[in-house]
Amino acid sequence: MIRTVIVDDEPLALEVLKTYIAQMNNLELLASCKNALEANEALKMNEVDLLCLDVQMPQITGIEFLKTLKNPPLVLLTTAHPEYALEGYELDVVDYLMKPISLERFMKAINKVEERLAKTETHVTEDHVFVKADKKFVKVYFKDILYIEGLKDYVIIRNEEGRVITLQTMKSLENKLPQDRFIRVHRSFIVNVDKIQSVMGNMLEIIEKGAVKYIPVGKNYRDQLMEMVEKKKI
Repeated sequence: MIRTVIVDDEPLALEVLKTYIAQMNNLELLASCKNALEANEALKMNEVDLLCLDVQMPQITGIEFLKTLKNPPLVLLTTAHPEYALEGYELDVVDYLMKPISLERFMKAINKVEERLAKTETHVTEDHVFVKADKKFVKVYFKDILYIEGLKDYVIIRNEEGRVITLQTMKSLENKLPQDRFIRVHRSFIVNVDKIQSVMGNMLEIIEKGAVKYIPVGKNYRDQLMEMVEKKKI
């Protein structure tokens, strides 16, 4: 799912985007915002893959807001004014949508977003993954990963030897992990199922450097976790 936030000061424009997003199975609407301040809070509170951002807004424009973001998600700019297109592309936006936006045009933009999300700086082979950390690619074996923790703009991979910190989203790394070995159990945690010692209510236990590490299990993730635990016969 592409986690999406939409921003527009026009209620009708917001409703159009909401309707389109509701019709697409690969999109999840996290927040609908009327201005840059609301959008800023939404980005702080959620892990966002895509920002649909209107250019013409009061107080601060969409482009001005985009320039304030240190590590923005992928961006689709929307506006009725074509003169902003060049500046938008200089900011590496995925696409520039002219209002009124048709469903066909929106779908084409989302296809571009999916292609961009697929191109990450993470490279995978059968038993390990290379992640970019400290200006180099570091090899991390799947069997050594205990769990993965999201922290704002960074992902912390905890393994038998310590940790590896990489600048990317949880979603991008999650997509590169073997689905039969790793599972998302919380908005901020992915665990190696083979490393789970026990599951108790809304917590699970993993042994990290000889001590018990308690990891929260979100209510939306528990059923899928228990199904995998049953298959693995932990």
